[in-house]
Amino acid sequence: ADNLSDALKKLKITTTDSTADSLEGCLDCLLQALAQNNMETSEKIQKSGVLQVFANLLTPQSSCTAKVANIIAEVARNEFMRNPCVDAGLIPPLVQLLNCKDQEVLLQTGRALGNICYDSHEGRNAVDHAGGAHIVVDHLRSLCSKTDPASEKLLTVFCGMLMNYSNENDTLQSQLINMGVIPTLVKLLGIHCQNAALTEMCLVAFGNLAELESSKEQFAYTNIAEELVKLFKKQIEHDKKEMIFEVLAPLAENDVIKLQLVEAGLVECLLEIVQKTVDSDKEDDIAELKTASDLMVLLLLGDESMQKLFEGGKGSVFQRVLSWIPSNSHQLQLAGALAIANFARNDGNCIHMVDNGIVQKLMDLLDRHVEDGNVTVQHAALSALRNLAIPVVNKAKMLSAGVAEVVLKFLRSEMPPVQFKLLGTLRMLIDAQAEAAEQLGKNVKLVERLVEWCEAKDHAGVMGESNRLLSALIRHSKSKDVIRTIVQSGGIKHLVTMATSEHVIMQNEALVALALIAALELVTAEKDLENAQLVQILHRLLSDDRSAPEIKYNSMVLICALIGSEPLQKEVQSMAFLEVISKLRSHENKTVAQQASLTEQRLAVES
Repeated sequence: ADNLSDALKKLKITTTDSTADSLEGCLDCLLQALAQNNMETSEKIQKSGVLQVFANLLTPQSSCTAKVANIIAEVARNEFMRNPCVDAGLIPPLVQLLNCKDQEVLLQTGRALGNICYDSHEGRNAVDHAGGAHIVVDHLRSLCSKTDPASEKLLTVFCGMLMNYSNENDTLQSQLINMGVIPTLVKLLGIHCQNAALTEMCLVAFGNLAELESSKEQFAYTNIAEELVKLFKKQIEHDKKEMIFEVLAPLAENDVIKLQLVEAGLVECLLEIVQKTVDSDKEDDIAELKTASDLMVLLLLGDESMQKLFEGGKGSVFQRVLSWIPSNSHQLQLAGALAIANFARNDGNCIHMVDNGIVQKLMDLLDRHVEDGNVTVQHAALSALRNLAIPVVNKAKMLSAGVAEVVLKFLRSEMPPVQFKLLGTLRMLIDAQAEAAEQLGKNVKLVERLVEWCEAKDHAGVMGESNRLLSALIRHSKSKDVIRTIVQSGGIKHLVTMATSEHVIMQNEALVALALIAALELVTAEKDLENAQLVQILHRLLSDDRSAPEIKYNSMVLICALIGSEPLQKEVQSMAFLEVISKLRSHENKTVAQQASLTEQRLAVES
């Protein structure tokens, strides 16, 4: 301790004129003390005021420069020392040293700057201000192809420095991307893949940058996919695979890179991991199984990559993913169902899958999850069924396979995501299927649950889908029994509210359903229509210039039907409808103008 105090005193009175030997001795003493107790020694260095002296010692000419930079690197390992290093004015001279040729000086300078930047806003700002990042990126470029140990060590330090400099800072990450660091790092990874430390630094740097949208476009122009897959195949340790996964996941969000990863053979690697880990209960294996199967699903989100793996339904990858659905692992069941939902993104694939028995597999899976089921699996399987039900030719096949009955088992679910998909699946299934719409529309339990969900104000999606299904049951069945069931369950007021939705498609569906109610069961529904103030709402829709032409048209059709009811006709007469409708005779849309003339005639006759 006495030696340290002496050394600090000597350094304090020193100038650059001091003999190099006495200076070296003091610096060695400091390095020794730091090696023994870094934190305590750093505190003493800070209190002594020596940091300011270091700024003058950091000159390219001095033989002590590397040692001074080393001391700064060591003290900056402590969080409390980073700001004092900045305040002591150490950043500009350190950045200047990045221009020198001496490898030891460069190494220690890179360490010092990297440590000062670690989690330090002030450190990063100072390095940015001094232009440090630019010089380091240039070094990476010029050293990139050198494979001697000293160059690789320097490359590792510089990668680490850039990583600390830009970590979780979008502005600085964008700056590095604009400097063109990505192609250089990808090249580094390819050339130095045997060097574990450097490879690791590259991966962390990628992970840092890959979150930014602008980086993905740059990555797509490199052979990153090929390099990462090559590296991945070599890994045995879980931690190393995990590191690569952390880079792959954000990159795979980009459709171009998705396809590159598929072409580079990532899928085969992922399938192999699934096969190896599926029956294991080791924590690492369970984590790997989840990551691999999640990534697999992500790759299928790209249209091109998905179609390439589907291979007309004959693809080995598609077949393997199918085998996940009956597995006993919830994770694989989930990934399998999500994969099917992703494959089911065009009519051709959907038709092929329904013709090849996939619906039964999904129904069996749902059956396994009715009682205390896994919500994510339920949601995924329902998503897949909903997508498969989109092509017209699939609807009748799926209905006769009993899909509606299986889906209805989840009516008692209290989970909004499951409710939402269940509603969407039923709505897709009954589209233009009159018999099925009638059967479901007479199901009192279903209709009552829909009416209840129409009030789910906290869950706009569930509320919207419930309204749309109520309307669809009427529109596709055109059945008096269905209308009576909906009236008895209190559904009318929700259809009237739906006519005021901000979405034109929903307004329209509501108006068409209400017109069918008025045409088929006006007497049964008239009290509810009156209480829900339908006539006032129609007046508002017709008066509003912003209403779409089809809304105006269907509102007039509905008015013509409502005047068959005495109380509703009185309301229509009391509200100056003729005035609004006569204006619409000159509407730019021909169909609206014609309907306005017809409606005007009807109202004139009735008045």
